[in-house]
Amino acid sequence: MLEHITIEPETPADASLIWLHGLGADGHDFEPIVPELGLSDIAIRYIFPHAPIRPVSINNGDEMRAWYDFQFHSERGSSDDVQASADQIRLIIDQQLDAGIQSHRIILAGFSQGGVIALHTALRLQHRLAGVIAISTYLHDPQGLETERHDENLALPIFMGHGQGDPMIPIMRAATARENLIRLGYDVTWQDDPMGHQVCLEEIEDIAIFIRRIL
Repeated sequence: MLEHITIEPETPADASLIWLHGLGADGHDFEPIVPELGLSDIAIRYIFPHAPIRPVSINNGDEMRAWYDFQFHSERGSSDDVQASADQIRLIIDQQLDAGIQSHRIILAGFSQGGVIALHTALRLQHRLAGVIAISTYLHDPQGLETERHDENLALPIFMGHGQGDPMIPIMRAATARENLIRLGYDVTWQDDPMGHQVCLEEIEDIAIFIRRIL
């Protein structure tokens, strides 16, 4: 299983939020978001996995933490890597189920590459989740999703947030993902903010509102 950071609530957890970082970062990247969300009244266990270390093509083949390899000339990551990472996240979900957290109290979240894996995993999962938070990201293989999605997570609530000036993943790419998800019947909440490839306080506040709604 992937190494990960766990932050426990003050009372026994009855919900879990699994948050996946972006390319080149690690699980510590989003630890500071926990107090900023202001959700201490909900007994959420926060889990921040570390992506595997692998050669990354856009990093001249040098190794870094990445959920999948990515080519300069491709708009998609390696499907084999995406699936392998999704399988690893499923193991963490299974661990939470074994620990007594009900599936409909589990949220998958991710930033950039992490958002790709969060969406890919959740929409194909055989257990009904609470929802997905996908920020500064896009949808991997939307055509494949049409046949691979699982009935348990049809109409799943999804929060998508994006920077209007994102130079890494243009906002139109995220908007296309949003339209594909809506077309397939998912409950998408969209928020864009005047920023780049990052998060901001306003987005964090919107995420907190979304979490309260689905839990």
